[in-house]
Amino acid sequence: MPHTLHEADPRRVGLKEAADRIRLQARAVAADNERDRRLAPELIDALRDSGLMRCGAPETLGAAQAPPALSLECAETIARGDAATGWCVSIALTSSLLAAYLPEKGAAETLGDPRAIAAGVWAPRAKARPVDGGVVVSGRWSFCSGITHADHFFGGCVLDDGSGDKDGAPTLRAVGIPTAQLRIVDTWHTSGLRATGSHDAVAEDVFVPAHRVLALDDGPLIDAPLYRFPIYGYFALSIAAAALGNARGAIDDLMDLAGHKVATGSRRILAEKPATQAAVGQAEAALRAARAFFYSAIDDTWQAACTGETVTLGLRTGLRLAAAHAARTSAEVVRAMYDLGGGSAIYDSSPLQRRFRDATTATAHLQVSPATWETTGRILLGVPTRVAQL
Repeated sequence: MPHTLHEADPRRVGLKEAADRIRLQARAVAADNERDRRLAPELIDALRDSGLMRCGAPETLGAAQAPPALSLECAETIARGDAATGWCVSIALTSSLLAAYLPEKGAAETLGDPRAIAAGVWAPRAKARPVDGGVVVSGRWSFCSGITHADHFFGGCVLDDGSGDKDGAPTLRAVGIPTAQLRIVDTWHTSGLRATGSHDAVAEDVFVPAHRVLALDDGPLIDAPLYRFPIYGYFALSIAAAALGNARGAIDDLMDLAGHKVATGSRRILAEKPATQAAVGQAEAALRAARAFFYSAIDDTWQAACTGETVTLGLRTGLRLAAAHAARTSAEVVRAMYDLGGGSAIYDSSPLQRRFRDATTATAHLQVSPATWETTGRILLGVPTRVAQL
């Protein structure tokens, strides 16, 4: 497929190799991670050493500055081993893109360390009050995936200076805060993606210097293809990448089970039953089709970004359609595999049960929610729509 044809930069080749190694490591500790509601320290060490967690940061920081398809394929690969680990990779690599929106000093502080990990919630859930040299931030962000292993956190804020745009909308900023300066509230008691540790984070009058304050909607400070690629679309794609990997992992898990399970009242193993064969065939076709659309939309947009052409509204719409379709199709595939697992899949010890819970939790994310169909549908129908964050 075209998306695999990346230039042979050693750092980029190494990312794919690392992702495949970490996939196996993540699969081996997935149950323990879920129980602990965080990724194991040895897994975090492997992720730090791989460069994957900051592969969206600029080359000037020694990072890979990897093309979107490569980074997302690595997250997908790891999610095939364990969805929560792949999800955390997705969050970290999209957070690392923000280094291109910061002045050099801020980028170096947040993502200059080769083993750095950043997390982020870009929704403006805090207020930033201007003071000499920066802002003072107070607020609380929910769904802070990876906050337990992140060094810095990028939080969305409303600038509390009485300004706004001509329509009266508030001025939005994001701030990079060391996680040591935040209070982490243990809220992540959920049905799925438990190991992401997506707790709440609270800032209480935290000073953030101006060089760690950025404006996403003003665009990046570095002109390069990666940073011309729509950042909001990239974020949605990162959620879908983890969902795609989880669906492939569910098919893997079902195939392992089908090779030896004999259902009550049957003499044949699950793999020999026509109903199983048909369901697996349908799931495989659905997943391949969703994945093909996913990477095709990425490739189309990447070509525009590389040539310096305007990334059109049509291309941005395609990214959001592909992301939502991939995530929601992946959940359907996982559900089909879970159903085929029958009574074996209902136990906590079953990887299919975890896959099912992780898949349904992923589809609750705003970036791939059913609301995406409404937004993209309005655009396709020519109905006036706010598209600044598409």
